[in-house]
Amino acid sequence: MSRVALLQVASNADESVAHRVERVLGSLAEVLPDCDIAVLPELWMAGAFDLALMREIAAPLASPVLDRVRTLAADASTWVHAGSYSERLPDGTTYNTAVLIDPSGAIVATYRKRHLFGFAEGERTVMSAGDDFVVVNTPLGRTGLATCYDLRFPEMFRELTALGAQTFLMSSGWPTSRIEHWRVLARARAIEDLAWLVAANGVGSHAGITLGGHSVVIDPQGGIVAEAGTEEGVIFADVDPAASDSWREEFPALTDRR
Repeated sequence: MSRVALLQVASNADESVAHRVERVLGSLAEVLPDCDIAVLPELWMAGAFDLALMREIAAPLASPVLDRVRTLAADASTWVHAGSYSERLPDGTTYNTAVLIDPSGAIVATYRKRHLFGFAEGERTVMSAGDDFVVVNTPLGRTGLATCYDLRFPEMFRELTALGAQTFLMSSGWPTSRIEHWRVLARARAIEDLAWLVAANGVGSHAGITLGGHSVVIDPQGGIVAEAGTEEGVIFADVDPAASDSWREEFPALTDRR
């Protein structure tokens, strides 16, 4: 059994990036002693819909902010899913990249978002799409990484399941206007793959969009173990990755795929 903490961060247009970083890293430091893994939302530094700002602050993963998160993880000997960052490569290519840090402070996995939101005028105007499916061992068992809009593509989660995922770990910046889609799709991904789904969403308003919160932990049978509201805060939940294996044995629907 592992304890997860989801930090539901507010990314508001009236707060500077520098101030937000200090505030969120302070909250992270307070939470880490009480969990085995902490999870931050998608693009929390800029806000998931502020395309201009995410372009402005794009940086390599060897950045001061990530260095500080790595130090916090090492100091607390705790895993951190640092949310996602606007990653810029030396050639100028930019990705929406999720970063997973282990208790030694090492970056053990990165996932570049495969499905970019906003159609012709959105995220793809400043980001490139990743190609890889990422599954890594964490305190949540075999853990598949996903980001926000990926949730709408069940074939991706089925591929993660084929790679052994018992848990889906996701950072997100899902808007209030479609928050019921989030809640239904999150349960659907857990139910159809008989897996845990652990997802940290953001709140706050920027670029004319309000994020919807409802960060959630869902068990392999689709039960909601913990769910946040619409304000900034932290929720905790206990995750037993063996429960996915047990349910897959008891209800072996995955073996009936054709």
